[in-house]
Amino acid sequence: MQTTIQDWQPENQTYWEKKGKKVATRNLWISIPALLLSFCVWMLWSAVAVNLNSVGFNFSTNQLFTLAALPGLTGATLRIFYSFMVPVVGGRNWTVITTASLLIPSIGIGIAVQDPNTSFTVMALLAALCGFGGGNFASSMSNISFFYPTKVKGMALGLNAGLGNLGVSVVQFLAPIVIGVSLFGGDGQWMQVDEETKRVWMQNAAYVWVIPIVITSIAAFFGMNNLSSAKASFSEQAVIFKRKHMWLMTWLYTMCFGSFIGYSAAFPLLIKHQFPEVNALQLAFLGPMVGALLRPVGGWISDKFGGARVTFWDVIVMIIATCGVIYFINVDHFGGFFIMFMILFVTTGIANGSTFRMIPIIFEPKEAAPVLGFTSAIAAYGAFFIPKAFGSSIEATGSPDVALYAFVLYYVISLGITWYYYARKNAEVKC
Repeated sequence: MQTTIQDWQPENQTYWEKKGKKVATRNLWISIPALLLSFCVWMLWSAVAVNLNSVGFNFSTNQLFTLAALPGLTGATLRIFYSFMVPVVGGRNWTVITTASLLIPSIGIGIAVQDPNTSFTVMALLAALCGFGGGNFASSMSNISFFYPTKVKGMALGLNAGLGNLGVSVVQFLAPIVIGVSLFGGDGQWMQVDEETKRVWMQNAAYVWVIPIVITSIAAFFGMNNLSSAKASFSEQAVIFKRKHMWLMTWLYTMCFGSFIGYSAAFPLLIKHQFPEVNALQLAFLGPMVGALLRPVGGWISDKFGGARVTFWDVIVMIIATCGVIYFINVDHFGGFFIMFMILFVTTGIANGSTFRMIPIIFEPKEAAPVLGFTSAIAAYGAFFIPKAFGSSIEATGSPDVALYAFVLYYVISLGITWYYYARKNAEVKC
């Protein structure tokens, strides 16, 4: 197989049908599991933190929210650098390196959770290292954007991101199952659940990803390609920082993806705090799953009807759903709270697809790729700020309401930006 493809012409229909589509599809279907594993490792603490105190650790509520939030901080920061790496290093090369890097936090966490005397500082460092998984999204999306013609970019990016995002629900669903079985050895721990004591192996929640990471890294090494046409120096890509619409789209993508990933990280702990009688991990994975699966739908609908139009109406529903969450928290009604949050995950998923469909329309290909990466980098800070906002709001007032009102304000501003710059009749860029 040709490691680096010198002549890549996805917009040439004959070339695309004869050669390009097959190559692009192969790269996409290796990229997807690599990105899914990245999200599994990135969001690992959303599933681990909720059980730590039950197996002998003694962390405060704010410390637990901090552990769930730290991977978001480091992941978002790494995305800023990862955004520009594919044109410099090559998509295949960078995918191999970044996927293999996931072994570091996976093995480290597996060791640390076996000892309840492990300090908060060590746990925080391991949580920060999970940011390797968060950083990968920026380079993965940048890489796939080079492989596809404009007419199907929305669907391709939606599949890569949507099925990759599914890693959030996969880790939240699988972690409670694997910790109940002795898979990789170790003494196990005793967990207190509803006045009962049962034996668990918390290390499995981290170790279970080691073999898939190794296999996927090998698949990327032998099955993916670099594109010479995607080569660009950092200075060539840095022109995006002069583009007004890059900053506007960063705001809008933070609105949807920042919400998706932030709510995903905080949802299990939020359920446990507000509704302690509910088993958070039995239900929490459903939100990220719905949001991830609907991301390709958002891209597909936007290919047909326009990303700005889909985003505009989607944000209106987000505002209503967030107000619904506030209402049902205050009347202590779990059913209503859960339904409103599911609607929030649906809308964040669709808007993730629709906003990313807008970017290739607004920017030319060599600018669109770093814009996709940089906007995703800033948006990923939602994985830090949303759990921290909930933790701080609860610590200060006993309720997450203050944080939720701040999110509503952000959505209202986003609605205005979408309408004025992209959706109204005389918008600067109709997309």
